[in-house]
Amino acid sequence: MKKVTLDQEHPVCSIARSLEIVGERWTFLILREALSGSTRFGQFNDALEISTDLLSNRLATLVKAGIMNKRPYHEPGHRIRYEYHLTPAGEELRIVLGALQQWGDRHCAPAAGPSAQRRSRSTGAQLDVAFVDESGRAVALDDVTFVAV
Repeated sequence: MKKVTLDQEHPVCSIARSLEIVGERWTFLILREALSGSTRFGQFNDALEISTDLLSNRLATLVKAGIMNKRPYHEPGHRIRYEYHLTPAGEELRIVLGALQQWGDRHCAPAAGPSAQRRSRSTGAQLDVAFVDESGRAVALDDVTFVAV
């Protein structure tokens, strides 16, 4: 797995460093679409109605950071184009998007309720995003702290 790296001029804090890559609204929405199965530029563009320049820029950032990779494809009669696929690092962002969705469902959901639910593929059970200790036990939020090392 390619490790996401930034030069030494960037902040030491992992949160700040992560936001340097994915901390822009459109980036999260592109990731949402990728996690839902979109791979082609046109699919992202149609779903998000984003300017092509901005979409190109955000996809390039995700590729450079090792969150997505580009794969060429060719349809008869057309030039070579590229699909964008999540790497393992990109797939791990499912947790981040799930946490954002969960928070939004609880604190700023529309009156009609959430637009999607987090469910297990294998069982269909509804899922919550949580901190989990090494034994697999969910830890209450008021028992979680961030400790400097």
